[in-house]
Amino acid sequence: MTTATKGAHIELHYRLILEGGFVVDETGADPITLEIGSGEILPGLEDLLVGLEAGDHREFAIEAGVMFPFPDPAAIQQMPRSQFPEDLPLQVDYIYEFNSPGGETVPGRITAVEDSAVTVDFNHPLAGQNFTFEVDVLSVREP
Repeated sequence: MTTATKGAHIELHYRLILEGGFVVDETGADPITLEIGSGEILPGLEDLLVGLEAGDHREFAIEAGVMFPFPDPAAIQQMPRSQFPEDLPLQVDYIYEFNSPGGETVPGRITAVEDSAVTVDFNHPLAGQNFTFEVDVLSVREP
């Protein structure tokens, strides 16, 4: 049986699950295939795949601050309501995409909506969160 190493192609299902059981991200019905070490997923998560074989099921408990930094209070910004389209339904806990001054698209989670201002948290949604990385390995091909 082939063991996953750097450069190997691994086909898998995964789920990122918060402590309360909320699934943040998952592959869904179709598995993904990625090359370990190529940066297709977070490098720390890729490292956890090394040594796995087809048929393996693993659940990795990830502590807050290990894969994602702790929240930075400076990343929480209050923006004028007028900067948002009038027909855009702004709801607390929804994640919207914003354009940074450099032209990149960045996610921001709405934390408060008032008549004249909207508070947006630009920290990574998993910043400061404990979560589980669950994987089911379907196949491993050598590099």
